[in-house]
Amino acid sequence: MTIEKMLHAVESLSTWIGKAFAWLIVALMLVVCAEVAKRYIFNMPTAWIYDVNNMMYGTLFMMCGAYALAHDAHVRGDFLYGSMPPRRQAALDLVLYIVFFMPGILALTWAGWVYFGDSLAIHETTFNATPLPIYPFKFFIPFAGATVLLQGISEIVRCIVCLKTGRWTERLDDAEEIDVVEQQLSSSTYVDDASRREAIAKTKSIDEAARQRLGQE
Repeated sequence: MTIEKMLHAVESLSTWIGKAFAWLIVALMLVVCAEVAKRYIFNMPTAWIYDVNNMMYGTLFMMCGAYALAHDAHVRGDFLYGSMPPRRQAALDLVLYIVFFMPGILALTWAGWVYFGDSLAIHETTFNATPLPIYPFKFFIPFAGATVLLQGISEIVRCIVCLKTGRWTERLDDAEEIDVVEQQLSSSTYVDDASRREAIAKTKSIDEAARQRLGQE
């Protein structure tokens, strides 16, 4: 297996996990809507709904971290970074991953596992009229840490490859802003065909120019 295939395999795993847990946002929406109806229409509020919302949102937030890292979706102040050549970007990323990322994620994974173990040992529950088990939710803390750690190691390898070759390894394709813009313009009834084609072409040219700038030495 080549290094590029290995990097893509890790990205595929992170992407699959992120997309699988992203469905929690649908479940969260349904739970919230059901609770609003019960509370304000039927006057039958649920005591445990707040805890369920917190656990579902927390799980969604944590388990999508590796997906965001795999697709370079985390926010960065790139007013300087974006103008650097790939090797300088890779060197900076490598230092930051080793100095800050790895110690933090290792600490999160280890502490999360201990945290989960303590919760499981006492079968920890919530404090309300209808107690809910908390330890299944706390299991996702070390699990999320492990997935982000795996993707982080992949990113470190990507930096090393870039330092050697002078270019970034291509990431797996996924839905991006350019795809959303094109889809919205294509289905819009308020824009004529000529303007629609022109806007899509300009958007693609801007995206391509940005990719070329990041791929230059």
